[in-house]
Amino acid sequence: MGKSILLLLFCFCITVNAQENYPKDAFRSPMDIPIILAGTFGELRSNHFHSGIDIKTKQREGLPIYAIGDGSVTRIKVSHWGYGKALYIAHPNGYTSVYGHLQKFGPEIEEYIKKVQYDKKSYEVEVFPKYGELKVTKGNVIAYGGNTGGSSGPHLHFEIRSSISEKPTNPLLYGFEVRDATNPTLEKIYGYALSDDAVVNQSKEPIEISFKKQADGTFLAQKVNASGTIGFGFIGYDRQDLAANRNGVYSVQQLVNGTTYTEYDLESFSFSETRLLNTLIDYDRYGRYRQRVQRLFKAPGNKLSIYNTIYNDGKIDVREGLSYQVELIIKDFEGNITKAIIPVEGKKETVVVEKDEEKTENYVIAKKPNNYDLGGAKVYFPANTFYDNFYIDLEKGEDTVTIHNSRVAAHRNFTITFDVEKYSADERNQMFIARLDSRLRPHHSSTYKRGNTFTTRTRNLGTYTLAKDTVAPTIRPKNFKDQKWLSNYHYLSVHISDDLSGVDTYSATINGKWILMEYEPKTNTLTYNFDDVILDQKECNLEVIVTDNVGNTSTFKSTFFRK
Repeated sequence: MGKSILLLLFCFCITVNAQENYPKDAFRSPMDIPIILAGTFGELRSNHFHSGIDIKTKQREGLPIYAIGDGSVTRIKVSHWGYGKALYIAHPNGYTSVYGHLQKFGPEIEEYIKKVQYDKKSYEVEVFPKYGELKVTKGNVIAYGGNTGGSSGPHLHFEIRSSISEKPTNPLLYGFEVRDATNPTLEKIYGYALSDDAVVNQSKEPIEISFKKQADGTFLAQKVNASGTIGFGFIGYDRQDLAANRNGVYSVQQLVNGTTYTEYDLESFSFSETRLLNTLIDYDRYGRYRQRVQRLFKAPGNKLSIYNTIYNDGKIDVREGLSYQVELIIKDFEGNITKAIIPVEGKKETVVVEKDEEKTENYVIAKKPNNYDLGGAKVYFPANTFYDNFYIDLEKGEDTVTIHNSRVAAHRNFTITFDVEKYSADERNQMFIARLDSRLRPHHSSTYKRGNTFTTRTRNLGTYTLAKDTVAPTIRPKNFKDQKWLSNYHYLSVHISDDLSGVDTYSATINGKWILMEYEPKTNTLTYNFDDVILDQKECNLEVIVTDNVGNTSTFKSTFFRK
């Protein structure tokens, strides 16, 4: 009997180990200003969990960034997007600290990476110095805060990872102080009918549940009448003191009649699972309204490791005539709590809102590869591209295909192949595959050209077409004029842009020698720092060459003087 109970518990309830012990006094803060967060660890982002904390830098660039401990630089990456200029430091205690969106590196590291960039004649580089080659001491200035990469404003993206597994962990676990005396905010609650016979408040579609704040500070939802297997989800966020940002919550718990059905926290996760965020949220609602509802039950394909407890996949089997009290407890890292009580009554009701499921002639089996011929184009989905089976809507037009809609998440890349045999070689040279946005504006999708076919690999469902770009990029000076003296200038910048396929490559020379121009795609600016190279001639002939993604090229020439 005892063994049977243990077996049942093992099958229906999974509990993982409690939080590890992290060194609280080993590291100093990466900045000398109070830590005010623009983003929290594990925050729900587009197709991923946020792997660090975003520290506000007073809306300024250039503030010093310090090594949080002794260590050695093990990776330096400079890219147009992502973390922009990023630095990785391995520490003797088994952790690696990461600093992203930097304006520039500290003097020794800056000299090191500039040499690599000039050797490779490329702004975008990634290097892995040997351990001990670039040592740092706790408190050294290693960089300056910036806004490079995919940043939407000046801030420091800061991470702490395991040096062995590279799994990121919440940096606040290491003793960094952030003022937070505010409870998380609960914005919305939703009920879900999960089984074929389930109904929630006369609806088979997800339905919003109203709630009110009680005198004791908790929230009480309107009574829910339901039958069958149901689940709940919520929209919520957290605000730290001194900041208005809607940041992510730290932990979530769902209890049913006092039993924990769901409990997860954002202590750590692996990069290999980060895209599974799309199984935690109601992706259909995200695709429709850009709202991220965190589901308190496990949906198909959800293999996330963030759960401490998961009983019956977080789903509630409601029986007629029985009452249930569901408690939703949301916490931030400091332990501030928001609690909501959802009373559920087992009651069969007439269905008023039926499930909105459009059946098409094509049905995707998620675990199997799926191949579709759409006339002028073919679409191939490898096995496990999607998390669940569904009816897929496929439409074909003249050089255009529509692949379902943005309300289904793809976990893996799939391929779209267009037949371009009817076009001449010259026409093909200027053509590419483009994804149309909601306003039908084309966006370049990396296109592989081979023989009579164009192919692109993507994870985005939507409308794709063949587009043609015949216009070369534009280049114009930003802070100087031709034939002028620039002796007192610290930098030189030009504006570059392309109207359709986008900038692919660029290069610049002064008097025939390659110079490093830093590209900031958010402002379409190339910038050259005069400190990089000693100009030994008064007359300087600048040449900038920019090529777009189909090979259209523009050349800009200008002469300036400097002494």
